[in-house]
Amino acid sequence: MQIGEAIRLRVLELCAERNITVNKLSTMAGITQSTLSNIISGRNKSATVSTVKKICDALEITINEFFDAKFFQELEQELR
Repeated sequence: MQIGEAIRLRVLELCAERNITVNKLSTMAGITQSTLSNIISGRNKSATVSTVKKICDALEITINEFFDAKFFQELEQELR
């Protein structure tokens, strides 16, 4: 698994846990729906740290909590 896919899965997992839509999360985080949609659809392969931080702030979790998920333990090495 690569980082973009892990971020995508984690965002979807957090939305499901909180029973909110991706569009609702984009509003809460102050990021455009297109930015979050690109992450969720896989068009954006690597979200910026700033975007992840905004998502974390909106969900009231730390960055450590965001990355403390099984998806990030299965990452492939990316040397490209």
